[in-house]
Amino acid sequence: MAGSNAAAQSKAKDFKAKRGGPIRITSDRLDAYNEQKLAVFSGNVVAVEADRVMKSNQLYIYYKKESKKEDKPKAESKLDSGAGDLDRIEAKGNVRITQGERIITGEEAVFLNDDQKIIVTGNPVMREGGNTIRGDKIIVLLEEDRGFVESSSQSRVTAVIYPEDKDKVKGKK
Repeated sequence: MAGSNAAAQSKAKDFKAKRGGPIRITSDRLDAYNEQKLAVFSGNVVAVEADRVMKSNQLYIYYKKESKKEDKPKAESKLDSGAGDLDRIEAKGNVRITQGERIITGEEAVFLNDDQKIIVTGNPVMREGGNTIRGDKIIVLLEEDRGFVESSSQSRVTAVIYPEDKDKVKGKK
């Protein structure tokens, strides 16, 4: 099984984080819940960050809760509240994450901002060209250039990998 883990790690390489850029989101609807620090996008959701695209039926964006700052006046603490400080993003329904030629699909995905981690569940599949890797959970560690696929006691990780033709890679026929 070490071979399939190495393949998953190499496939995760192009999902490397490009931190700090804006996330552009389009959808049919947006519901904002300020007290819960939650924004819910629904209907044909597309979120783009650099060259990574996430599509889903719904997208939940959770912001970090304000920390209690007793020593600051209320007006000043509102400015520093971190209202735009992203905690996590949850995508639900027909999730599709693409970056370059790599595609991960599943029913749910969670992006944890502090950990720079994406966890995909619900029949997740990672594809690149004809290569596919399936399991119960696909985890991509964006800043570490690696990922892994987990299975449950009822199923196993499966991979179909097509080795590259060395002559083809070098441009020979």
